[in-house]
Order: sequence, then structure tokens, then C-alpha cells
Amino acid sequence: MAAESPRLLPWSGSGGRACYLISDDHGGPVSRLADATESIQLGMGGELLAHAHDMLPDAPPGELRFLAERLTEALHDALRIAESRGRRLGRLN
Repeated sequence: MAAESPRLLPWSGSGGRACYLISDDHGGPVSRLADATESIQLGMGGELLAHAHDMLPDAPPGELRFLAERLTEALHDALRIAESRGRRLGRLN
């Protein structure tokens, strides 16, 4: 069986470059680690969003900056996961 398209992994390599998994083994250890990492990243993003919702009305500027930086990181992770999953579903070019 031929390998499918490379899977975009939910972490970056040296210099912030994208990492890919090339394998036809869907249940391999790197694939399972990537699945677990994606789950953690999405969970953290949800928690940050809930925290932002509660905090925004009365937050001081320093706390808003910190929150904005964390939300930016979470959005970056979520978009990477969406891109990876979309490619695996064959819906992105």
C-alpha cells in the first residue's frame, strides 16, 4: 500500500519550520503522539477562550496583552490542526 500525503504535525521543527509525518501506518507512535498533542492544543484553546470571555470586560492592559499573546498561539495551533486534518480528508490542496 502506498503512503498517503504527508501529515502536517502539530509542532514546529528547527527555525519554526513545519514538520511532516510520511507513513502509511495510521496508528504508529508518532501519529498517536500528534493526535494527543492536537487534542491538548485544542483543549487549551477552548480554556483560553473561556478565560478571555470572563476576563475581557474588566481586564487591565498588561493582562490583556498576555491574554492576546496566548490566544494568538492557540489560534495558530488550531489553524495548523485544521490544515493537517483537512489535508488528510482530501479537502485542501
